[in-house]
Amino acid sequence: MLQNAPSRAATMLLFARNFLRHPHMLGSVIPSSRFLVNQVLEPIDWRRARVIVEFGPGVGTFTAEILQRMRPDAHLVVIETNEDFIRFLKEQFRDPRLHVEHASAADVQLVMQKLGFIRASYVISGIPLGSMPETVRADIAQKTRDVLEPGGEFLVYQFTSRVLPVLRRTFRHVRRRFEGRNMPPAQLFLCANESTRVR
Repeated sequence: MLQNAPSRAATMLLFARNFLRHPHMLGSVIPSSRFLVNQVLEPIDWRRARVIVEFGPGVGTFTAEILQRMRPDAHLVVIETNEDFIRFLKEQFRDPRLHVEHASAADVQLVMQKLGFIRASYVISGIPLGSMPETVRADIAQKTRDVLEPGGEFLVYQFTSRVLPVLRRTFRHVRRRFEGRNMPPAQLFLCANESTRVR
């Protein structure tokens, strides 16, 4: 449940302030548009999704929508390194299905183990993988693949295509999409592990 929803201006200010402080950690100066949110979440089969992981939730633009759509008995694990965003998420969301973790995406396996979850149905990521060193993005992609259940998918949105070679090396099936109504326009990569094919 969302408590004491902040004004859009306050949310935008928090996001922009953190972009100026940590531009390498955020992909954009403003939160994602509803067009991007809808397209990124479109492939999810909400009936079967029991555990969903989100890397870099920021001010919770995707988080709020995922909580609205997912099953009453499902869990959402959000992994964030920014302490301002961690505090914001904990203050704004009061939902027992939500687990807010102060960690790196590279720690996804440890976070899942700590919470008692074995595998994730979906992992959603908007962290700027393309701006990270090659070894870091490859490590995150590998650990994400390893934490997905059979039939699981890694749903990635980026503002460059620099992450594409790593995704193609890590996942057997990678499908690209584009959302031009977002600012800036975004590229989407739908990645499936060895036991399934991206729709």
